[in-house]
Amino acid sequence: MRGPSLTISVGIRRTPARAAAFPALAAPAPPAASPSRAGAAGEAGQATSDNGSVQVVVLADTHAPRRWRVCPPRVAEHLRTADRILHAGDVCTAAVLAELAEYAPVTAVLGNNDGPDVAEWGAQRTAELDLDGLKVNMVHDGGAAAGRLTRLRRRFPGADLVVFGHSHIPLDESAPGAPGAPGAPGTPGTPGLRIFNPGSPTDRRRQPHGTLGLLQIAGGRLITAAIVPVT
Repeated sequence: MRGPSLTISVGIRRTPARAAAFPALAAPAPPAASPSRAGAAGEAGQATSDNGSVQVVVLADTHAPRRWRVCPPRVAEHLRTADRILHAGDVCTAAVLAELAEYAPVTAVLGNNDGPDVAEWGAQRTAELDLDGLKVNMVHDGGAAAGRLTRLRRRFPGADLVVFGHSHIPLDESAPGAPGAPGAPGTPGTPGLRIFNPGSPTDRRRQPHGTLGLLQIAGGRLITAAIVPVT
């Protein structure tokens, strides 16, 4: 039986623009903010950038404290401009989520290596969000690569985008009709679904770089999606 899920509806509050970029720091200092938990993330309006879009940083498989002792400087550069942070599991210690929440509201799901403290923070097995009209679902393990799009569509029939982790392998794959889908043909019979794995920023395994994901969302559309090297 699958574990409980979390549903969040995020409203939009127009705010002044954040600074576009900050230099990397040897010991990154997050902006002052009140920590946000997944369970409370939908209670306040969602800040947006000056163009009205929602800037989302997507992380997974940070594996603290063995791989993440403190937020890496190149990760912090992206977090400083985030309106929202998603973590797709294997956080491994809730202290990472508290650290991330100092930058922007955080939604996280439980990974197979996450313990009771991550669950107590508010992470659940799956999460469902409405980000400026885009329907986003999150789960840690997307399963085997073969048939993944069809399988995730069956599990999350209302999703525009499914964010997952576990493999440490970055992936941005679309079926026909997915919001912001790139030119790849996708998988016939799986309409309108895009799946996104940001990789790991701190445990790249056989990948050439540690990575995270960046999403720009506006008016129910995924405007851009990118997987960015940070190591």
